Amino acid sequence: MPTTFESLLVLLAAAVLVVVLFRSLRFPPMLGYLMVGIAIGPHALGLIPEQAGARHLAEIGVAFLMFTIGLEFSLPKLVTMRRLVFGLGAAQVAASMAITLAIAVALGLDWRSGLVLGSVLAMSSTAILAKLLAERLELNSPHGRRIIGILLFQDLAVIPLLILLPALGADVEELAVRLSFALAKAAAVLALLLFLGQRLMRRWFNLIARQKSSELFVLNVLLITLGLAYVTESAGLSLALGAFVAGALISETEYRHQVEVDIKPFRDMLLGLFFVGIGMLLDWRIVVDNGGAVLGLLVLIVAAKALLVFGLSALTGAGTAVAMRTGLALAASGEFGFVLLGRAAEVGAAAPAVVQTVLASMVLSMLAAPFLVEHSDALARRWSASDWLHRAMQLHNIAVQSMATDEHVVICGYGRSGQNLARLLEKESIPFIALDVDPQRIHEARAAGESVVFGDAARREVLVAAGLLRARAVAVTYSDTSSALKILDHVQRMRPGLPVVVRTLDDSDIDELKSAGAAEVVAEVMEGSLMLASTTLMLLGVPLNRVLARIRHTREQRYSLFRGFFRGITDDAGSEEEQPRLHSVAISHGAAAIGKSLAEIDLPALEVQITAVRRRNVRTLTPGAGTRLEEGDVVVLLGTPEDLAAAEMKLLQG
Repeated sequence: MPTTFESLLVLLAAAVLVVVLFRSLRFPPMLGYLMVGIAIGPHALGLIPEQAGARHLAEIGVAFLMFTIGLEFSLPKLVTMRRLVFGLGAAQVAASMAITLAIAVALGLDWRSGLVLGSVLAMSSTAILAKLLAERLELNSPHGRRIIGILLFQDLAVIPLLILLPALGADVEELAVRLSFALAKAAAVLALLLFLGQRLMRRWFNLIARQKSSELFVLNVLLITLGLAYVTESAGLSLALGAFVAGALISETEYRHQVEVDIKPFRDMLLGLFFVGIGMLLDWRIVVDNGGAVLGLLVLIVAAKALLVFGLSALTGAGTAVAMRTGLALAASGEFGFVLLGRAAEVGAAAPAVVQTVLASMVLSMLAAPFLVEHSDALARRWSASDWLHRAMQLHNIAVQSMATDEHVVICGYGRSGQNLARLLEKESIPFIALDVDPQRIHEARAAGESVVFGDAARREVLVAAGLLRARAVAVTYSDTSSALKILDHVQRMRPGLPVVVRTLDDSDIDELKSAGAAEVVAEVMEGSLMLASTTLMLLGVPLNRVLARIRHTREQRYSLFRGFFRGITDDAGSEEEQPRLHSVAISHGAAAIGKSLAEIDLPALEVQITAVRRRNVRTLTPGAGTRLEEGDVVVLLGTPEDLAAAEMKLLQG
C-alpha cells in the first residue's frame, strides 16, 4: 500500500496533467478531476486506496463551495427575482423529485432511493452554466434570467436536502421523528447564528481589518468558515450548512468582495479534491456490466429534464424559443448532485449499484452540457417559428432606428464607456446608434430618448441592420476580446477600411486586435498611465506641446514604452498571470551570455524583448543588437512568465 506522501504525489501529478488537457479542450476542470478520481481510485488502477483523510478534505471542499454560495446570497436579488426563483425554480425541483420518485417506485426501487435520486437529478451545474452564459453575453437575456433563477433555487434547496438525507437512513417508524428533530435543530442553530452573527460579524471584521495584515484577514476568514461549519456539524447537521451561514453573514458586510478573492484558491483546490473523491467512488466494472442502464439513464436524464423545464417555462409565459433554450441548458446534472449523491451513499440511503449507475450517467451528462448550450440556438431557430419572428422583429427595430441616419457611429455596448462616448458625439452633433444586450439598461435609456436598441453587435445581421454599410466609424466600448474580434471580422468582410476603435483592459491583446483590423485600441490601464504621466509632466513645467507629442508618440508605438511592469506581492496573482511583465536578470560571474552580443543570444526567438541594459549604474534604453554583455550587467526583459524563465536560463546557462 502506498504511503500518504506517495498517494499525494500521484494525485497531484494526475490532477495537473488531466486538468491541463481538459482546459485545452475547453471542458470544465471539474470533469477532469472526476476522471482523475476514476482512473487512480481503488476500482481502476488502485494507485490511491480509499482514505478517510481524503474524504474529510473533500467535505471541507464542499463547505467552501457552500460558503461561496452564501457569499453571493443577496436578499434584494432574491426579492427582485422571486417569481423566477420561488416560482419556476421551486416548481422545477419539486416536479423533478416527484417524477423521479414515481418512476423509481414503479421500477421496484425503495421510495427512499427514489427521493434521493429525485433530489440528485434535479440539480444542474451553476459553475458551468454561469460561465457559459457570461461568455455568450446571455446572462440578461430572457432565457438567461430563467436559467439563473432556477439555479438560485437549486443552490438554496441543497441546504434542506442535506438535512433530509441523513434522516432517510432510519426506519419508517423513526423517520418522521428524526426528520422533525433535524429540522428543529436546524431552525434553532440557524436562528442563533443569524441573530448573534448579524450583531457580531461586522464588528469583528472591522477589528481584524484595522490590523492591516493580509495573512491575518485570510486566517480569520478560514476560522469563521470552518468554525461555523464545526458548530453545525456538532449540532448533528452538516459542515455545508454552517459554511453557507458564514458566507451569508459576511455577504452583509463591506468585506464581501475581498473575502471572495481571498477564499477562491482554497475553495477551488479543495473542491477539486472533492470531485476526485467522487470519481474514486465509481466502480467501472459495475458501469460496464450495466452499460445499457447507464446510457438509458443518461438519455432519460437529459430528455426528461429538458422537457420538464421547457414545459414549466412555457407555462410561466416564456416563448417557445426561450423555453427551449432554458430546458436544454438545464438538462445536464450539476456539482451539487454529486454532493447529495455522495452524502446519500455515506448514510446508506441508496443502493451501491444504483449509486454507480447514476454517478456514471451524471458524469456523461455534464460532459454534454457545453454542447447542449452551444447548439441550443440552432435548435431553437429550427423548431421555433416564433424565434425567427422575434429575431426578425429585433432586426426590424434596429433597421427602423438607423434608417434615417447616415455617416453615423455604431456604438457596440452602451455601458458607462458607451454612454460617455454617446454624450460627446451628441455635443459634436455626430449621429450614432448604440447596440446593447441589457434589456433594463435599454428600457431606461430609450425612455430618456437616447438612440439605443437591443442587439448583439457580434452578429453580422445586427451590424447590417444598424447601418454598418453607411456608418462613419464603429466603437467597441466593452472589454471582450473574443466579441471584438468577431465584430472586426464582420467589418473587414463588409466594409474594409472602416475605422474601428476597440476598448480593452490592458496591453495583452493590442497586437491581436490591431492585426484583426482595429484602427485604434484603447487600453484602459495604459490610458490611465498616460493621463497620470501627462498631468505630472505638466505640473513639473514641461511644455504642453511636448507632453502632447510624447503622448501621441506613445500611442503610435502601441504603448511600447509602457508595455509590461515589475510584479510584486501586492499584485493580483490570477488576473494577469499570462500577461507580459518586466523581469531583471543580473549577469553574474560565469554566465553563458558574457561576451556575447544581443544578436548572438537571440532572445526574440523565445518571444522575449530586451527593453534595457544597466551597466555600472548607467541605464541604456533599447540597446542595439551589437551590444555585448559583460559581467555585472543587468538585463531588463519583457515577456510572459514562461518565456522569461526560458530567457533567463539561456542568459545564465546557455
